[in-house]
Amino acid sequence: MKEFVVVVSIHLKPGCEAEFLRLLMPVVEVVRHETTFVNNVLHQDPEDPTRFMSYETWADHDEFFAVQFKREYRQAYETRLPDLLQEPRQMQIWQPLHSDFTFFSHQTSTG
Repeated sequence: MKEFVVVVSIHLKPGCEAEFLRLLMPVVEVVRHETTFVNNVLHQDPEDPTRFMSYETWADHDEFFAVQFKREYRQAYETRLPDLLQEPRQMQIWQPLHSDFTFFSHQTSTG
């Protein structure tokens, strides 16, 4: 199968944002070294800090669900997550058709 995208939407209980990030960030740091991992972008809703969205691209659909999703380093996150959620996590699978990225900074210097 060609590359695929997993879009994950998470709505936390108020006050659970710091614990969520404390559990998630070690997973994000380790997963980047997986052979079928392509990229991940984590977003937080600027109007509602309890809402997060992750956009992940992977090279192999079957391997992701059979192997990656069950990795030991995800256990603490997956075990604790249901207690932090305001509503069930939403996961959607998408097939990329086109991508366009720039890798330079859009920030301007103020000094």
